[in-house]
This record gives sequence, C-alpha cells and structure tokens, in this order.
Amino acid sequence: MRKLSITSAILATTAMTSPAFADGHLLIVDEPLELTIQMNHARYPTYNEDWPVEQAARKLTNIHLIDDTVGANMRTSENTGRTEALNLMLAAGAIPDIVGSSRLKDFVNQYGPEGAFYPLNDLIEEHAPNMKAYFDARPEIASAISAADGNMYYIPYLPDGKYGRAYFIRYDWLDALGLEVPETVEEVEEVLRAFKNDDPNGNGVADEVPYFARQWPELIRLVTLWDGRSSGSDTYHDFYVDDGEVKHPYAGEGYRDGIAGLARWYEEGLIDAEVFTRGSSAREYLLSENLGGMTHDWFASTAGYNTSLADRIDGFAFKAFAPPASVSGVRMEEHRRIPIKPDGWAIGISNEHPVETIKYFDFWFTEEGRRLANFGVEGEQYTMVDGAPQFTEEFLTNGEPVNNQLYAVGSQLQARGYFQDYEYEKQWSNEFALEGIALYDEGDYLIDQFLGVAFTADEQRVYDRTFPSIRDYMLERQQGWILGNGDVMEDWDAYIETLDNMGYQDLIAVMNSAYQRQYGG
Repeated sequence: MRKLSITSAILATTAMTSPAFADGHLLIVDEPLELTIQMNHARYPTYNEDWPVEQAARKLTNIHLIDDTVGANMRTSENTGRTEALNLMLAAGAIPDIVGSSRLKDFVNQYGPEGAFYPLNDLIEEHAPNMKAYFDARPEIASAISAADGNMYYIPYLPDGKYGRAYFIRYDWLDALGLEVPETVEEVEEVLRAFKNDDPNGNGVADEVPYFARQWPELIRLVTLWDGRSSGSDTYHDFYVDDGEVKHPYAGEGYRDGIAGLARWYEEGLIDAEVFTRGSSAREYLLSENLGGMTHDWFASTAGYNTSLADRIDGFAFKAFAPPASVSGVRMEEHRRIPIKPDGWAIGISNEHPVETIKYFDFWFTEEGRRLANFGVEGEQYTMVDGAPQFTEEFLTNGEPVNNQLYAVGSQLQARGYFQDYEYEKQWSNEFALEGIALYDEGDYLIDQFLGVAFTADEQRVYDRTFPSIRDYMLERQQGWILGNGDVMEDWDAYIETLDNMGYQDLIAVMNSAYQRQYGG
C-alpha cells in the first residue's frame, strides 16, 4: 500500500468532471457512475443493489453502488459484519471504492495512515458542504473520529437523540404490595426483597424474578447505585473520563462496593439466578409469564410490553422510573445514546473518483438524503405530512418490528455514514416510552460520554499487549465474585496488584496520552 498526499490541484482536476449540487439539485454526475462497495454488518452481511433506498439514491445522484463484498457468495462465518471481514478484504489485496462496516473506526485509523484509505479532511472541506457544516458545528465529533495523524478516514453513523436505556419496574406489583416507587438504593433493595417474598403476581408460588436483564452487563450497570461505574460510553466495559483523566471503571472503589452489593443481592435471590445465561429472551419470557419485576433496558422496546401484554396480564404496568439515588445521594443514568459510532464507511485508496464519492457521502447529509436514510422511500414507508415524514399506519401496525422493516429496504444502515433522525424512532414509541423519556429529561440524569481515542503505532502495541488479557481477567473476577466465587472486599488488593502486574498502569498511560493529544485535555 502506498502513502497518499491529496493536494488541492488533484482534487480540482477531478471535481471539474462533475457538477456540484446546489439549490436542491442532487445529481453528482451527468452520466451514471458505478462505484464498488464492500458492506459488512451483522444485520446485512452484504450490500443489496435491489434495496429500494439504493434505487432511490441512484435516481437522485446518478451514483450506482455495485456490491463487491469479499466473501459475499461464500456465506462464511467471516461475513458477519465484524473485523474478520475487513481483514479478509485486506488480505485479498483489492479494496473496493467504498468500504462500509461495523467496527470500522479502528481499522481505518490503523490502515488509513499506511495508505489504504483516503484521508477525508480536504475532500470534505472542498466538496462536501453538508458534512462540513455538521463537523464545524460539532468539532468534538471530528476530533473523536480522527486518527493519530489528525486525518479523518471514515464518515461515521451518527445516532440522534439523548435517551437509550432506563430503569423499569412493575408499577402494578408495587400497587399490589402497597409500595412506593423506590427512590434510593436502599429502597430498591427493599422492593426487590418484597417482589421475591410477597407474591406480587398473586399465583401463590414464589416464582417471581425481582431483577432481570437481557444483556448481563445491565446487571453490572447497577454498580452506579454504589457510586461505581460500569462503562464510559454505550459500549459495555469501556473506559470513562473522570475530571479530564481516562480511567477504567473496573478498577475503582465504587465499583468494588457495587460488586459486593450485587453479590449479596444475588445470594439472596433478588437477581435472576440465570442472569448470565438466560440471554436476550429474558425480557420476553419473564414479562409474558408475569414473573419479572425490574430491569434496565431500552425505552421504546421495553415500554412496548405495556401494549402487547395488556390483554394477557390484568393491570400490567411496566414503566420507567427515575434513577434511584446512590449511597451518596447521586442520581445518574449512565447509559445514553452516544453521538458517534465506530461504524460507517470510508473511501478505498484505489478509488479513481474520490471527489464524486465524497459528494455521494455528502448526499446522505442533505435533507433529501437524510430522510431517505432514516425513513425509507416516500410513498412506500412514509408520506409527507405538514412538511415532515410520517410513517404510514400500515407500516407501523403490520406486526413487524420497525427497525427490521427499514433494514430490509436499505434504511437505517449503520455501515453507512449518515446522521440519524430521532423522529423516526419517536413515531413508534408509545405513550409509556415518551412519558419515561420526559421523566428522565426533567431530571437531567445523563452524564457525558467517552468518545474514544486513536493510537499511534507504539500506543496501539501497548494497548494490544495489555487490554485484551486485562479485560478478560476483570470480567472473570466480576462474574466470579457475583456468583460467590471469592469475596471482592477481601480480594481487592490482590486484584489491583494483578492488574498492575498485567500492565494496567502502562495501559492507562497510553489511554491518557492519546486522549490529551486528541481532545486537548
């Protein structure tokens, strides 16, 4: 792979072949231009040229994306939207014009400076007015996606909205037992104990599961009730920033105290005995069987059970409640929608039309392109009502999950670089979800997120040498302590010593070095 230096002269000569779009004119080229694309994501392992959204984008821009996904015809385990597919593409020695993938950020930030992908800064500055306006308004996003050399090598999927997960509890069970909504960690414990012992579902059997979680890290999220942390972003087990310093949550004393509390709750039966093994079906099964009492999960999908189970369980009410106050009195919602994902797309170095490609990327930041990326095709998935896209009643009520329907037509693709519009989700959030969001908005419980760092080659080597094994050890002890294999309070000093022996201090040093360079501390 060769190094590339993009100059204004090169960009200008390429730009002369295609008219800039302005005043609502979205055509990028006069004659159809085909660009190859590799797209990998767990939800769509290849790019589908027949997606209605792709067909609409072709008509609007005259850019035709042609699937060239490595392994697309093999249907192998590598073709699952993870880094294996990217490595397979690189090993094949032919990078398509566009590469879209989940977990793309670290890959392009490593191989972009080596000459595998176009740096995008000058391209955006000179030929992508909509993206330029976005990054000018959100400079922290530009910093977050930049590689260690200061260049941007990919356009990310940019989520919209603030709220993701919340605490949910069975209000009908509280009413049945004469209990109030818990306001503190101590009151949460009392309520969970009552759920376990006092038969809130009224069947005469002690079968209730007081706290459950579809993803077991949502159990670890509860360490915040003891002033610990479980993550600094919407990625589980991530680093966090404390007063300008990067730390890992699983090395803090609040985390230690939280794990001790959760181990005690687990031993007492206040936590699902199968929390680490039940998996993604936990919410559906435990709620539909009238067994689950409390969880921490997504607003829209969790609130939806108030509608779907209303006819099956008399008085069913599973609603959001405010984050309980921690042992020191802090109310905090650790999870929120991160403004940037490591997913998105990049321009391969062999692309002979980088200007047309960056203009195509910019198309998805126009009003028309953003609407297409978020809502699908007008007249099929939505219609315009009072100047705004509204999903049709048929689309919303046909029994199929909205997200799945949108993926099927090529919309809401996270391996495409685009700016999400939260209004798309708001339209299928019921009144219970919107009521919960209003509650959290009023309380202002959200905290800032760690947006990640980009390493130099030396820093990357330290990270690769230390963090995978450190993370495995952290998670092993975490689960062991909760299940009763050891006592976290007695084991803590030895645990910290082991982390240091595994290179934890070196890891934290490179994390902070990269953070200071990237964000200016």
